[in-house]
Amino acid sequence: MTDHDHPSGRRTACRGRRCAALIAAGVLLPLPALTGCSDDTRDTAVATSQDIAPAPRGELKNGGTLRWAVDGMPGTLNAFQSDADTTTTRIAGAVLPSMFTIDASGRPQRNADYLDAADISTRDPKQVVTYKINPKARWSNGTAVTAADFIAQWTALRGKDNAFWTARNAGYDRIAKVEQGAGAHEVKVTFARPYADWRSLFTPLYPRSVMGSADAFNDGAREQLKVGAGPFLVQKRDAEAGRVVLVRNPKWWGEPAKLKKIVLESLPGDKRAAALANGSVDVAAVDQVAAKRVASARRAASHKKAGDGNAAPPGDKNRSGAKTVAAENAVLRDYTIRKALEPAYTQLALNGSSGPLADDRVRRAVARAIDRQALADTVLKPLDLPSRPLGSHLLMAEQYGYQDHSDALGGQDTGAAKALLADAGWKSDGADRQQAGERAGAPAPDAGRADGDEDGLDPSDDRYGDESAGDRPDGGYDDGADDRNPARSGRGHAAPPARSDQEGVRPAAAEAPLSFTGAVGSEVQQSALLRQSASFYKEAAASEKEEAGGDTESAAYAKYKRYKKRAAQALGAAELIETGQAPHLPGSGGHPGALHAAAERRGDAAAAPQPAGHKEARFAAVKKNGRPLTLRFVLPDGAGSQQLRTVGRQIATMLGKIGIQTSLQRVSDASYFQDHIASGDFDLALYSWPGTAYPATDARPIYAKPQPAPDGSLTVEQNYTRVGTDHIDQLFDQAASELDEGASRTLMAQTDARIWAAAGSIPLYQRPELVATKKTLANVGAFGFATPRFQDIGYQK
Repeated sequence: MTDHDHPSGRRTACRGRRCAALIAAGVLLPLPALTGCSDDTRDTAVATSQDIAPAPRGELKNGGTLRWAVDGMPGTLNAFQSDADTTTTRIAGAVLPSMFTIDASGRPQRNADYLDAADISTRDPKQVVTYKINPKARWSNGTAVTAADFIAQWTALRGKDNAFWTARNAGYDRIAKVEQGAGAHEVKVTFARPYADWRSLFTPLYPRSVMGSADAFNDGAREQLKVGAGPFLVQKRDAEAGRVVLVRNPKWWGEPAKLKKIVLESLPGDKRAAALANGSVDVAAVDQVAAKRVASARRAASHKKAGDGNAAPPGDKNRSGAKTVAAENAVLRDYTIRKALEPAYTQLALNGSSGPLADDRVRRAVARAIDRQALADTVLKPLDLPSRPLGSHLLMAEQYGYQDHSDALGGQDTGAAKALLADAGWKSDGADRQQAGERAGAPAPDAGRADGDEDGLDPSDDRYGDESAGDRPDGGYDDGADDRNPARSGRGHAAPPARSDQEGVRPAAAEAPLSFTGAVGSEVQQSALLRQSASFYKEAAASEKEEAGGDTESAAYAKYKRYKKRAAQALGAAELIETGQAPHLPGSGGHPGALHAAAERRGDAAAAPQPAGHKEARFAAVKKNGRPLTLRFVLPDGAGSQQLRTVGRQIATMLGKIGIQTSLQRVSDASYFQDHIASGDFDLALYSWPGTAYPATDARPIYAKPQPAPDGSLTVEQNYTRVGTDHIDQLFDQAASELDEGASRTLMAQTDARIWAAAGSIPLYQRPELVATKKTLANVGAFGFATPRFQDIGYQK
């Protein structure tokens, strides 16, 4: 992001595409293997980079309407403004020219609908790219797409005129001139400085009626787009109804769109399960609750065919509920779940601006304490997606040219991590202590759990397949709440607030609920709350049993058992406090054995037993000048961030094993990005960045070395970890100017290795992408990197 405000007061939001796609890492939660979720022909093979049910155009019907759920109404229809969002991008892809599209492996491809050719025609003394526009390409008002449109877009985006409220000008600012070539359909672009990512330019391309003046750019294309040149056009933007309607473009010269209409419906993530159940949408990115509900409906159908029956037990209430579930199942059986690895990665961010993490040895110790494979397993294994840690900051695992450069930092090694801490002056008071227990180090409430289910329920248990988000004790999933998009919110990059390590000075975020992962009080309190939940479900189970007139174990009874076990586990964790002494509880006598005996007296027998010979190490806290090393781990507390918090607790446990205390700080979703990530008010945090086909351009602001501003603050662009080096910046600049693709990839590999070594950002895993679609739809779903080909989406005959 740029560091200045326009005279109008609007802030220039960023230089790269990634500014519009900052996403919290916990948006998609893990779910059990979706047996029965996919079409029967796909059950034996899972796509990893794309899953869109490909079909030839000849097998698709002509006509039909597609209702597509989106996160929200677009903030603007101008993709180059700061409040552009993912919905803006989707609309632009359907209605505007794209000179180059991206394939499934993340490589740019010339779009023959708009370009007959596009190549570097001259390298010396200046780079010149010559575009030959398809003569058939026309705007919907009947005028041809010509060099004049290219010239207008460059003029608006080059960054020379502050009257244009542009969000990014990367690449356009390297152009010396744009001019017409041998005719109106030939464009010559001369660069002042070589630009390797030239294929990223002029996509999307707006008509000169939008780019030709600052007023038209700033306001004319915000709520309407009168002229387009894609297979679809914007017919209506209905803010009150929360939808944007796209219709076939009658002036489209390419293969005609199969669909007659696409309706983009604004639908928050927590409402999508219900929308699928009533059949009001055809395509929707979903979370684990909605995906599992689709799987449950298909299992119910298969059980019924097998003769299991779906008879409701006696009682009007149960019969009514069963009818409702049966009706929803009938609708949900028309859907399938498309799943792939999303081109986005979850990272652990380490704030290196001040405090212990300003020392690169401490950052490397944190990184080497983390078992990235275990974290990837937590998220990806239950989905039957490849479970492997991501080894690059710049390329995704399925992307062309991907290489794992994590060796530049080193793998998980507790001994090496402790040695790094000792070298930085952080040492334990004595030798490590060995003691029987079910957790090590600073325990987190769900440490060691691999299912990622915060409330202790087993997500693989089919009995919970019909559970709605509203009935879940942990709340529903809110996709929108977790898409913390700085561009959508209109937030710029605030300089980090003044921070102090002096005793008694607390960061602003400390006012939120705070729990040390070794503190006994929070564990005991959690145990009490969980026992209350267990008691509630026990009573509900008894009531269900009485109504059912039988002794079949109900879902409520199963929940009771799980809550009871979780309560016991939390109570058992309470004894693993930093002092190494068991807490004194009424009836416990302050002795570990007595504590377990007290737990047994309370009916929490699961807290006491341990496997024979089971022992784990407890590590003393490392200290420097008598002060323990404590890091504040800021996490969002929304219902859609459960997976994020599960991963955070696992990381806290891993850090406890090398003596680092971790305070888990849950803050509101609304303040997570603006007040903590962007402002630098955190030590550790989890959030995600999307992948890109142009890392030399798009990734640079994320890892650029912060620069001092005249007012004494730091200009961090998008580098929220505040960790960077001059060498990394130089490598990015060299790669962006290297026209030999092989040499540019080599420079990017060197850059990635340097970013790993700096240990400000630790990639953990590539996120899963889950999309529910009607089973009859083709060429739509989990697109991965690939640019959707909107004209080919349709219903099977």
